[in-house]
Parts: sequence; structure tokens; C-alpha cells
Amino acid sequence: MGNLHINPAFIGHGSPMNAIKHSRYTNFLGEYARSIPRPKAILVISAHWQTDGSRITAGSELEQIYDFYGFPEELYAVRYAPPGDPGLAREIAKEIPVIACDETRGIDHAGWAVVKHLYPAADIPLLELSLDYNLSEREHYALGKRLCFLSDRGVLVIGSGNVVHNLSEIDFDDEARPFPWALRADKWISERIMGDGVNELLEYKARMPDWSRAIPTDEHFLPLLYILGMQADGGQMLTLYDEIQNGSIAMRSIACG
Repeated sequence: MGNLHINPAFIGHGSPMNAIKHSRYTNFLGEYARSIPRPKAILVISAHWQTDGSRITAGSELEQIYDFYGFPEELYAVRYAPPGDPGLAREIAKEIPVIACDETRGIDHAGWAVVKHLYPAADIPLLELSLDYNLSEREHYALGKRLCFLSDRGVLVIGSGNVVHNLSEIDFDDEARPFPWALRADKWISERIMGDGVNELLEYKARMPDWSRAIPTDEHFLPLLYILGMQADGGQMLTLYDEIQNGSIAMRSIACG
């Protein structure tokens, strides 16, 4: 796929409503896309696809999955349908045999609700990688390391989740102030992303104060570990965006430098 290099990124995706909003966050996504080389394909590691074993979408036309309910009809009317890339999916599965191709699975909102703001024309192939629920934190991180070759082949790898994600305490007011515990958790995680804190992040259940409130379930946190795994030795992470939405959802986004 050539020598185009694109650094991987972790992007907080938050509520599905971000797909139809015009905000500081959605403006950031558009600006970020304009600041990097145009990718040949995009691979999203999704917080919303958990499987027995790792899976990658391998269809040429991918269903847009509306994996949420109770939202305004306007959200369900959003259409974003970029092509898939079966050849790239097979290439990744060949390079990393623990990843299996799935020719029927579509793209959930961890993928399309983010990428539609990055590349509205829907003209860049989009793939999604699942989270194997059998893996430990260190094994997710190690799998991220194995994805490093994609950055040198013009593929933008995005971990899509949230570093702090507690829906049981969410405030549906868009102007809600961040909860103090969410601010503390986001700060703790950010300090370790920006410093030499990978081991603490991999062992967050033993190291992080009040982790069970900030990360009551791990599916939104795990995509971050893939991006940390893809960081080159000695590289510096860059903060792309910093906000807490709805009181308890950290939208912190970072890229490998």
C-alpha cells in the first residue's frame, strides 16, 4: 500500500448524538482529519463489538449498524456507508492469524459516528476490528503492537471508546458539569498516557483509585490499549482533544507522535 505513514489515534466517541451535533467536538474531528495525510483505509477498533476471538470486517459493502435505542428519529436517518476493503482485511488476517475475517458484520456507531465527521464524503474504505473478550489487558496491548505495520501502509488505525465511561451516572443535560470523580480519573489516565505509565494503565484495576466508578465495564477503555501498543518506542503521545460530556464521559483523544 505504499510508504505513506499515518500515526494511530484513540478517539473518544461518547453518545451516538455526537453523530448529528455541530459542536467543539465535531469541529475537532474535521480539523484533525485535515491535519493528517489522507488515509488509504481506516481501521476502527470498536468498543461496541466484543467477540470470542478477534474478528475483522471483510465485506465489500457493510451494513450501518444502529446499535442504540431511544434516540431521536433524526439520528436513525443518518446514512454513512463507505466501502469495505476485503483485500486489506485478508492481508491483516494473514499477517496476524489470530484475527479472523467476518464477511457479514457491519460497522457500529463507534465507527461510523466518528468517521462521518472525519471524512463526510464516505469515500475511504472503512473496516472494524472487534475486542476479544478472552484477552487480558496485556494481551490487547500486545495485539496492538502487532498492528503497527498498518501505519506504514497508509492505514489510519483508530481506537474508538472513552477513557472514562459510566452510563449509570450520566447526566443527559448537554451542559452538565463534569463530576469531580470523572475529572480525577481522566487526569490520572492522561498523566500516565503522557508519561511512562503504560504498566499502570495495563494494571489499572490494581493501580487506579476508584477505577470501578470510572471504568465499570472495560469495553470502552480497551481500544486505548491497542493505540498505546502501536506507539513507537521513545515516541511521545499527543493530546488531540480534552472534554468530559454528560458529567461522566471523557472524550479525551490522543495520537501517537
